[in-house]
Amino acid sequence: MQRDRGGGISTTTSKRIRMNKWFIWLIAILANTQSYSQQKFTISGTVRVKSTGETIIGASIRAGDAGTFSNDYGFYSLSLPGGRYAIKVSAVGMLTYSREIVLDKHITLNVTLEDEPQTLENITITATSKTRSIGSPQMGIERLTTREIRNIPVLLGERDVLKTVQLLPGIKAAGEGNSGFFVRGGAADQNLILLDEATVYNASHLLGFFSTFNSDAIKDLSVYKGGMPAQYGGRLSSVLDIKMNDGNNQDYQVSGGIGLISAKLNVEGPIQKDRSSFLITGRRTYADMFLKLAKDSSLRNNTLYFYDLNAKLNYLIGERDRLYLSGYFGKDVLAAGQTFGLDWGNATGTLRWNHIFSNKLFSNTSFIFSNYNYNIAIRNGANAFDIFSQIRDLNLKQEFQWYLNNKNNIRFGFNSIYHTIRPGEVRPSSDQSSINLSLLQKRYSLENAVYFSNTWKATDKLTATYGLRLTAFSILGEGDFFSVNTDGKVTDTMHYSKGAFVKTYINPEPRFALSYRLNNSSSVKASYVRNVQNLHLVSNSTASSPTDKWVASTNIIKPEISDMVAIGYYKNLWSNRFELTTEAYYKTMDNQIDYRDGANVFINSDAIETQLLFGTGRAYGIELQFKKTTGKLTGWVSYTLSKTEKRIAGISNGNWYNAKQDRTHDLALVLSYQLNKKWTVSANWVYYTGNAVTFPAGKYQVNDQTYFYYTERNAYRMPAYHRLDLGANLLLKQRKKFSSELSFSLYNAYGRENAYTISFEENKDDPNKTDAVQLALFRFIPSISYNFKF
Repeated sequence: MQRDRGGGISTTTSKRIRMNKWFIWLIAILANTQSYSQQKFTISGTVRVKSTGETIIGASIRAGDAGTFSNDYGFYSLSLPGGRYAIKVSAVGMLTYSREIVLDKHITLNVTLEDEPQTLENITITATSKTRSIGSPQMGIERLTTREIRNIPVLLGERDVLKTVQLLPGIKAAGEGNSGFFVRGGAADQNLILLDEATVYNASHLLGFFSTFNSDAIKDLSVYKGGMPAQYGGRLSSVLDIKMNDGNNQDYQVSGGIGLISAKLNVEGPIQKDRSSFLITGRRTYADMFLKLAKDSSLRNNTLYFYDLNAKLNYLIGERDRLYLSGYFGKDVLAAGQTFGLDWGNATGTLRWNHIFSNKLFSNTSFIFSNYNYNIAIRNGANAFDIFSQIRDLNLKQEFQWYLNNKNNIRFGFNSIYHTIRPGEVRPSSDQSSINLSLLQKRYSLENAVYFSNTWKATDKLTATYGLRLTAFSILGEGDFFSVNTDGKVTDTMHYSKGAFVKTYINPEPRFALSYRLNNSSSVKASYVRNVQNLHLVSNSTASSPTDKWVASTNIIKPEISDMVAIGYYKNLWSNRFELTTEAYYKTMDNQIDYRDGANVFINSDAIETQLLFGTGRAYGIELQFKKTTGKLTGWVSYTLSKTEKRIAGISNGNWYNAKQDRTHDLALVLSYQLNKKWTVSANWVYYTGNAVTFPAGKYQVNDQTYFYYTERNAYRMPAYHRLDLGANLLLKQRKKFSSELSFSLYNAYGRENAYTISFEENKDDPNKTDAVQLALFRFIPSISYNFKF
């Protein structure tokens, strides 16, 4: 420091100090100003339909360049710097909501959207936005609503969400008229099917020709073919997440329909307007009533029908709390007179509590019950008995969604499921029965999981989702567990007392997805996901049947594990009127299950492990979809090229062989055209390569009895399958208080005799020859139904 001769501070130095002070003050003022301008506030709320009070899933909320989507319960949260904004909220089929706001504090903005008047120019087949979200890192997801499936012709005119799902790329029908499906090389049991969070173990009616889901009760449907978010687990291949309507809390409504084989009725309305509502939906077939008209007495005494019931209540406790109670009950009944009967059904129940802790933290707590069982009744003189089997779950799930900021959306929670499996019970139906009581051991297990995921918007172009699911599957007593040698013989038996821990499998399941936006209309994405499955379906058929057995992992049956990588390219074309989607995947699978040659998986034995073999699998393919989303003509064409193989010691000499769900080519064309305000016509055409199947390689005779012998597993193919379906909807009346329509459809319009089964029989005229006998089910199946709403 410079001083003058008198020891004081020089004038030059004094000025410098004053300038430094002003500079510091200026920096402080600018910092405070910047801090104030950068201070962020949160706008949050719930988006609903004005006419019904239903919450809207996936509504788009935009404020300038920032935006978000409403979650599964209509809640959203968006944090922005203080200032003036134009808020826009939109959803498909709804008029856009716009409002100018000054954001200088945290704001709660609940939005109600009005239905968009239907014209020939705003018809759309997408559920959550007019185009696929090219910026989201989520891959392999398809969404459908009843708006999309209402025009698609299906078997006997029953609007069926599972049949519609089978028309999407990467999802393959399990067979003619079957509601089962395969996803990216997985078997039918590797799909997790949820109805309001409850697992549905058999989603089929009438041996698979109809699904258990009444479309009138469905609000939203999402299919995850790959890259499943961390909140889902328990299956290797896909998640089908179905959510029921909440019920109209504004006005009472009745709707229904009458078709050739079934009738349905839906009733909903407010318990207390704006605060609570109810929904009851029922459906029943009446094919058995036509049997009563048959001249043949043996037909008159037969029974053939199914019914299902959906119900839901919800109650708004306050601004931050809402309760939901939903349930499903469905049953199939088949009987041949008094000698044979088969019935099976699902029952689910879900109690949910939504709580908003703050404008950034949303909570959902669920208590879930799920039950599936079947019963076979045999009445043959002294041989009168019943066979019963059941799988039942008690489930607790807690999830939080934390909107940390506009760059990070975090989900975390836990899930705990107690499984009880009764694999089989044979009970005499009377004291005179010659059949003895036989009970297979009940199996108990506890499946726990914790999970975390974060969707991180790194830049305007780059978005990533990363997460981890950690599962612990514990096998519990009481019961006997076995050691089995390579020949399938039991070498040791270990008994565990009730509640004892037999074995616990702990598996981490990492999840990662990445999206890079190339420009405003295209992006590339990549993902990796590991999935673990601890429940397995024992079945010799390609699709699930009522009498298939579910078994849990044991000390021998290990959890199935899959690792899948995928990459995709997405492009919106011609002003977002068209979408082009391309995804390729490669999946490896460990601890895959197949059956020993000559296995009988339904023998009366607790040690089912003696009938099984274990190995690895792989699946790879490419999926293409070109979709038109707006205008009079809408629809899509999808194509899948894929391969699925297994390699298991003891089968096909230890070489790779085709999995039974392997199918090389799969093509679907779906079109819908609005002729005018009254008429809509539609068509589907599907083609796919026949499933892999095992046919006999020769035959031999023992004591004048012919036996066929088999060599390579699944080395042959069923004939190629193709079919054209046509449909038309006629709007009869459209009033504010009443509407009605007629729906027409023609299934298999050109009468293709597609092979349902092929069996081999000895030629009656020449025993040295063998005849292949093909069974075809459906040709030219017309239908008509009447639907109404008031």
